[in-house]
Amino acid sequence: MTSSTYTVTGHWIGGETVAGTSGTLPVVNPATGEVVAETPAGTAADVDSAVAAARAAFPAWSATTPQHRGDVLRRLGAGLAARTEEIAQAITAEMGSPIGMSRTAQVAFPAAVVESVAGLADDFAWTEEIGNSLIVREPIGVVGAITPWNFPLQQIVSKLAPALLAGNTMVFKPSENAPLTARILAEVAADAGVPAGVLNVVYGTGAVVGEAISAHPDIDMVSFTGSTRAGKRIGAVAAETVKRVALELGGKGANIILDDADLPEAVNRGLMMSFTNGGQVCGAWPRMLVPASRQDEVVALAVEAAKQYTVGDPTDEATRIGPMASEAHREKAVGYIERGIADGARLVLGGPDRPEGLPTGAYVQPTIFADVDPTAPIAQEEIFGPVLTIIPYADEDEAVAIANGTQYGLTSGVFGEPEHALAVARRLRVGQVDVNAGHWNPLAPFGGYKQSGNGREFGRFGLEEFLETKSIQR
Repeated sequence: MTSSTYTVTGHWIGGETVAGTSGTLPVVNPATGEVVAETPAGTAADVDSAVAAARAAFPAWSATTPQHRGDVLRRLGAGLAARTEEIAQAITAEMGSPIGMSRTAQVAFPAAVVESVAGLADDFAWTEEIGNSLIVREPIGVVGAITPWNFPLQQIVSKLAPALLAGNTMVFKPSENAPLTARILAEVAADAGVPAGVLNVVYGTGAVVGEAISAHPDIDMVSFTGSTRAGKRIGAVAAETVKRVALELGGKGANIILDDADLPEAVNRGLMMSFTNGGQVCGAWPRMLVPASRQDEVVALAVEAAKQYTVGDPTDEATRIGPMASEAHREKAVGYIERGIADGARLVLGGPDRPEGLPTGAYVQPTIFADVDPTAPIAQEEIFGPVLTIIPYADEDEAVAIANGTQYGLTSGVFGEPEHALAVARRLRVGQVDVNAGHWNPLAPFGGYKQSGNGREFGRFGLEEFLETKSIQR
């Protein structure tokens, strides 16, 4: 295993590198424990400077045409694609994503999102007439964006692309655990023609920089992806200035396998949606709901399929699951596994011990429980690790009740005869449902019900989040 050192010299404010004034924060490679970079520990004063730059850049940027902004985004997307290997290596170093996944889901996915958003420039209804009223959609102003560590580039691109197409400017705080791609993004944006001050990056912690962004009177909107706990805090702080808040928060997705499902396909897909990125995915399906009479069959299929998910060095092309993003997160995941055992769930794969041959690093064994009580903590709380809970149900109504029976409502899957599965999907209180492994659509909305957040990302639905609506009577 090799370890690279990355240099982050300062914030990016007004198109320039601005040195930090309050110390630094380490960026730790979770596979090795080595410090691979340091970023400035931002302050409220740094946020003030970034907001001033964004506010100054807003009039000129918002006055450009949507077509011009769409062209800039296309160049930005091409620029990200051109630096795929550099970005992928950085993400693998900072948060442990296996290099193969870093090249695809971590980089190719965001590039596709940028392209899809750019394509809205010509088709979106920027104005419309309703009777004697002209309806005008305008940029909201300065957007504060706060993102997590699990998909460092995707999470910001999902906000940046629609915000910029709408004509807004932005102050962005990346996760202190995975900040390396933020500087690359800023450089690519500048090369693509994003003017100075339109995108600003302030590094730091949520308690300091995130709090300052949420409270700032000159920030018109905050868009946040992360934990439900942090989202609640951001909403409370932002309410003091009555700014708009869009929240994409936690999830505890259910994969409902119906009696008429293709069982091997449903189990294989469900396992992928549980273990991808080490389970560190808000839209994962960590609950597999199965007919009680077929649970043993499902368990056997899941245990066999799990053998494909090799754990190890994230720079190795063969690795399917790398380390958790930090040692603290490893300890959290292991704690849940121990809790599941203590609560009486049947452990059929994995467990709390370190994977064989990996005595160091933030590694967790892929773990599967069966006979899980749907009210147990491992079935209710977001573990964010490679832990699958198999939950038996007596009939379809009970399956729907179990699926809907958490505080979350982000994603779910249903497998079965197509019309049957669609009918069940309509009963789920979640923002997105995949029926029989339906293909991802970058123009379809993504977001949650209940405590999984509010607002939507992707397509015109994501663009609308960053627009104000004005009615002009004539």
